[in-house]
Amino acid sequence: MHIARRCAALALGLGLALGLLPGHALAADAPRLAATVRDVPGEKLGASHGPGCPVPPQRLRLITMNHWGFDGRVHRGELIVHQDMVRPVLRVFREIFDERFPIRRMRVMAEYDGSDARAMADDNTSAFNCRRVTGDAGHLSRHSYGDAVDINPLENPYVDRSGAVHPPAAGRHLERDPAAEGLIMPGDAVTRAMEGAGWQWGGHWSPPDYQHFSADGT
Repeated sequence: MHIARRCAALALGLGLALGLLPGHALAADAPRLAATVRDVPGEKLGASHGPGCPVPPQRLRLITMNHWGFDGRVHRGELIVHQDMVRPVLRVFREIFDERFPIRRMRVMAEYDGSDARAMADDNTSAFNCRRVTGDAGHLSRHSYGDAVDINPLENPYVDRSGAVHPPAAGRHLERDPAAEGLIMPGDAVTRAMEGAGWQWGGHWSPPDYQHFSADGT
């Protein structure tokens, strides 16, 4: 009961601070970001967390929030982030929502057994996942710390050090077309929101990682 009360208080406090609607109160004529925040149940972590991960489950939070889909409708999704990242992540996704930027799907990495390849192939927007860098197993990914987000991987490919494109089907989007739905472009709603939160975009890297944003720029 104590944990439930604490989670409810956290969700209410964030909602009041950010001007969010309760999850059941989306106005049909003017949708706004609706979000709840709570401790992460074990089944929501699954294979995305294990021994040796740098952040214990107690310091992670599950955000459940709405987002615009490619079908022009509002959907509910989930992200897991570090507890210190909750406020900036919510502010970013509120701005993205207000601009109606489409997100294909937003599911926790446990639904993909922690497989980054499977999640990218499914065009899944995600955050926490304790894993090595895709295409560079010698380094731990920032996603392991819960302070990085990948958005619409099929529209926003990652090119690793060897030149391989992830996911492979995203290769057609290496030629960036600002009119294509779901692409992240310099100066758009996503990059402006992330820059306002102090996060950096992998789209500026060489080779680029168009889907990736992180708090420390790695």
